[in-house]
Amino acid sequence: PEPGFGGAIPLSVLSVFLSSSHRTFHLHRQGFSTRTSSPAFWVRSAMDPDSVAKAFVDHYYTTFDTNRSVLASLYQDGSMLTFEGQKIPGAQNIAAKLNSLSFQQCKHNISTVDCQPSGPGGGMLVFVSGTLQLPGEEHALKFSQMFHLLPTQQGSFYVHNDIFRLNYA
Repeated sequence: PEPGFGGAIPLSVLSVFLSSSHRTFHLHRQGFSTRTSSPAFWVRSAMDPDSVAKAFVDHYYTTFDTNRSVLASLYQDGSMLTFEGQKIPGAQNIAAKLNSLSFQQCKHNISTVDCQPSGPGGGMLVFVSGTLQLPGEEHALKFSQMFHLLPTQQGSFYVHNDIFRLNYA
């Protein structure tokens, strides 16, 4: 196994894809046949946590900016979102919170993505910083967000913890 990934499948034999048809983030062994509809995003060979984190971040914010209602599929019942200090447990409550935000459109611009392996089960911590541009606003808002991704039995990841903060300077 890769260092820090315990008994998980070595990342060097994995492929990552983001499927717009399933709206989930998957990690699969190479050689499996996977049916996806276009557009699908594939990253192959020599996967490291940073590549997985970048693929996840690209998928998450593209989905948030274009159709955030489908983000619920990235969370599970045991997941928790802390949004500006408010703790929101469970996938349904998280989806309700994200869908209740006062703006319908936005554009995330990512500045940094940092990743660390987390625990022997193959989890990952992903820290993101960037700006959020809202329609009609002159200045973008700075934000930071942390994701704790955990593997599922099916070989995909889900968001176990998500902490979001606007950064005021």
